[in-house]
Amino acid sequence: MAIALKLSDDLVEMAKPHAAAEHRSVPKQIEYWARLGKAVEDNPTLPLQFIKDTLLAAQEAKAGMLTPYKFGD
Repeated sequence: MAIALKLSDDLVEMAKPHAAAEHRSVPKQIEYWARLGKAVEDNPTLPLQFIKDTLLAAQEAKAGMLTPYKFGD
């Protein structure tokens, strides 16, 4: 369910270059930051890059981009 939020102009302006660099809309960039922040709070002992890689892997799995791992090769 989508809802309208009031965000500070500063946050929106900060998000613009990051959104452009990642080929996201500004709202999607802010949503990504929110998801990342929640994951960091939920897993305070994990490195940030590990959390980012895990979120990416979850999206790749949803997109059917997994390759089976073959043991012993």
